Amino acid sequence: MNSYLTGLILFFSFYSFVGWILETIFASIIAKRFINRGFLSGPFCPIYGFGAILIIQSATVTDGIFFNVTPLQSIVIKIILAIILTTLLEYFTGAILEKIFKCRWWDYSNEFLNIKGRVCLKYSALWGTLAYVLIEVIHPISSQVVVQLTLTAKYILSLFMISYFMYDAIKSINEVLNLKRMIFTHHQNPAEQFFDKIVKYRRIFFAFPKLFFLHIGKTNQEIRGFLNDKVEKLKTQIKIR
Repeated sequence: MNSYLTGLILFFSFYSFVGWILETIFASIIAKRFINRGFLSGPFCPIYGFGAILIIQSATVTDGIFFNVTPLQSIVIKIILAIILTTLLEYFTGAILEKIFKCRWWDYSNEFLNIKGRVCLKYSALWGTLAYVLIEVIHPISSQVVVQLTLTAKYILSLFMISYFMYDAIKSINEVLNLKRMIFTHHQNPAEQFFDKIVKYRRIFFAFPKLFFLHIGKTNQEIRGFLNDKVEKLKTQIKIR
């Protein structure tokens, strides 16, 4: 494992963590309570890590190709390319997750200029804004921090993060597959009959408010209704105490 590869792993880990912070703060403000966002159980959103790596690598390639342009033209080209790449990443991530788990994790169908509800203009523009901040502000600082690390430190941290992501990915995938099996086994019964099983997976439902299992019809709304009702009851009990 060379210094370049360990650097990519560390950047992926860092930006996955930063993405989780942004997503969690935003979701928690909207819900007015703590929401642990992301597919993984831990504090990481890998799609942000992959997105950041795409932006960083594409910016490097752009510098090599468009070396005769002005600084303003360079940053515009980088942002446009970042928007295209991250939009493709979000689209195909949504499509793959939908294919594997038979459910839709997010839905932009009500947003202006969306494609199959997987991507839309608003969030693609947001990716562009984040790309600008990443290229101009965050990455120059984080890259300096990584450069200061010894190769041994990079190697150890990279192995640790790889091990952690493998563990969390396996754990989270098993959890979602178990949820899917449970939903598809019981969805023809009234939701209250298997509500005790649903509650065990409430983190997933709250992390993805638009989570929608395909081919089970109104059961999706019933499950969401029960979970929201439970949260409201808990809030009431806390206020009473």
